[in-house]
Amino acid sequence: MKKQVLMAFLIVLLTTGCIVYVPVDDSRNPRREPAYQETSGYYPEVSSSYFYEQLSPYGTWVSMRPHGYVWVPRYLGYRWRPYTHGRWVWTDYGWTWISDYSWGWIPFHYGRWGWDDDIGWFWVPGTVWGPAWVIWRSSDLYLGWAPLPPGAEFAMGVGLSGYFDIPPRYWIFIEGRYFLEPRLYSYALPYERNATIIGYSVVHKNILVRNNRIFNEGFDTNLVRNVTRKNLVKYDLREDQRPGQTRVEAGTIRMYRPNVKGDEAGKPKEFVNKEEARGELSRAKIYDPNPQKSDTEEEGLIKKRNAEEERLLERTQAEEIRQLEKKSEERGRLVKESSEKEKIKKEADVTVQELKKKHEAEKQEFKERQKKDDQEVREVKKRKVKKID
Repeated sequence: MKKQVLMAFLIVLLTTGCIVYVPVDDSRNPRREPAYQETSGYYPEVSSSYFYEQLSPYGTWVSMRPHGYVWVPRYLGYRWRPYTHGRWVWTDYGWTWISDYSWGWIPFHYGRWGWDDDIGWFWVPGTVWGPAWVIWRSSDLYLGWAPLPPGAEFAMGVGLSGYFDIPPRYWIFIEGRYFLEPRLYSYALPYERNATIIGYSVVHKNILVRNNRIFNEGFDTNLVRNVTRKNLVKYDLREDQRPGQTRVEAGTIRMYRPNVKGDEAGKPKEFVNKEEARGELSRAKIYDPNPQKSDTEEEGLIKKRNAEEERLLERTQAEEIRQLEKKSEERGRLVKESSEKEKIKKEADVTVQELKKKHEAEKQEFKERQKKDDQEVREVKKRKVKKID
């Protein structure tokens, strides 16, 4: 009888896809993932230690519990975020991220991204390739995506699993009409807007296996056609034989995407511990000056980005109010009774006032953040001058 009860419990557990994620307190080994390899095509095989070598020139490796060795990118500019410097394309693997970086074939297609208040964005190595490890949100005005955090696992027959949460800061929202544009960082809304947009957007977590391929379905293609008013070109994803920047050719994308085997004994040639990283990288989460650029160039880029974010904030807030008022007017025209019309108008007025309060709070948070950032930038520049002296 006990065996029958136990078997029934296991069947329920498996059929509901409920998998408990328990972090391993191991600062030396990369996060383990379910094995997955495509069975067709040519895919070179490498060890996960290969990532240590490939990414070292572009960032710092940090020994960080419970993730093992994590990578923190360097010299990427003011308020950098993953999955912003590049563009989205529709391929035979679904929505696929095309990075602007020569190293982008690694951290945007393997592993997970996390945020730490001390060191900022960090990447946890993984062995499973995907077109983009993100989930999505959509509304009438916006399309958005967020990198999957550490703890979000993907397994054949189960899909996404594990106990994970997507903090508001992870989300990147843009006005939907710009979704197919290159250089998407130019359209990314300041993250002070995220909480409001999350409140009325719909989440899409549809990463699945289709034709023995990991497929990120994301938004429906008809939705993207409608909001962008553009024809959607489908690209064939093909293998590149060498690591480097993804190549986009006529109807074809070539990307290096080897099969990766975990190497628990491997480690970077150079790395720092979390305490050392806190001192070295703490300010890099906001501003990490590029040694190849002058202070004047850096200051110009920061001012430009601040001005872009402010315009985006004000424009999208105003558009939200217009959309609410427009929908209220449309509802009012559909009813005949004056009392019903008045009721609809009063409800709309209350909703608009509530939204305006949220907008004011966003503006205040945005201004306070920029003041803090300005102070951080000044401190970084002082340290840079002292280091040169």
